[in-house]
Amino acid sequence: MALLVVHDIFGQHGFLTMRRTEKEIAKVKQDLQRLSEENRELAEQVKALKSDPSLIEKIARDELGLARPGEVIIRIPQPATPRRPAPPPNAPAKP
Repeated sequence: MALLVVHDIFGQHGFLTMRRTEKEIAKVKQDLQRLSEENRELAEQVKALKSDPSLIEKIARDELGLARPGEVIIRIPQPATPRRPAPPPNAPAKP
């Protein structure tokens, strides 16, 4: 009798295996829902890129640096991230 209980809990088709499988199924369903939402958003972006000339122009300007004939593009460089200044040569080293 005890062997049957142990098998029902720890066996190949036991309670613990079933719980682990249920958790895995829940995770897969969650991933599927997230990926479906991501797929829907990407499909909307594709549709917009195929049909919205202003979006196409914005991407051409911002990402490709293109301009209309006669336009001049002026780029202002972004400031570099500040680095810590080097200590003076005769300063003691910090531990």
